[in-house]
Amino acid sequence: MRKIIVLSMITLDGVIQGPGGPEEDTSGGFKYGGWVAPYFDEVYDKAVDKELEPADYLLGRKTFKIWENYWPEHAESWPGINDGTKYVLTKSLQNSDWKNTIFLKELADIKKLKDSDGSHIQVWGSSELVKLLLANNLVDEIWLKIHPLILGQGKRLFDDTAMPAAFKLTESLVTPGGVIIAKYRKEGQVKTGTVGA
Repeated sequence: MRKIIVLSMITLDGVIQGPGGPEEDTSGGFKYGGWVAPYFDEVYDKAVDKELEPADYLLGRKTFKIWENYWPEHAESWPGINDGTKYVLTKSLQNSDWKNTIFLKELADIKKLKDSDGSHIQVWGSSELVKLLLANNLVDEIWLKIHPLILGQGKRLFDDTAMPAAFKLTESLVTPGGVIIAKYRKEGQVKTGTVGA
């Protein structure tokens, strides 16, 4: 069985839209594209480098279209991105010139993929896909880079469709710019109790 790992650059209010640049994703009138740029430093860069190690990728259609137009020409920044298999959940796309791209049509295809042999599967961006995965208990790990800002608008990582689950912090650090980099592993069901009992 393969792990599905969600990686997100996120704000304090949960926004993940358009972190990389002003034109990355302006849907819904989003005007803060590129909000991660001021936070890059040596510590941040090293953490990102670890995340860019070879893997396979599961992407939503919109994120895939952004990547398909960018990464084949910029692979020097992400060695291995073109060689990893890109699984794309979409009902509208059927082919791509980007090598190692496979299109999936439905949730059952993702479950079959997760049950197969192979490397870990990383999910980048893809806010609607992440919500689908969380609603169906298919996320094994969540790697967050939590940025110290509030945007008030934009696509968010979490909503009230997620299946309740407990996670364990497995690794963390804080960059000089105040970004909390935290890795969480799913630990099972939510436990409750009474404080002070």
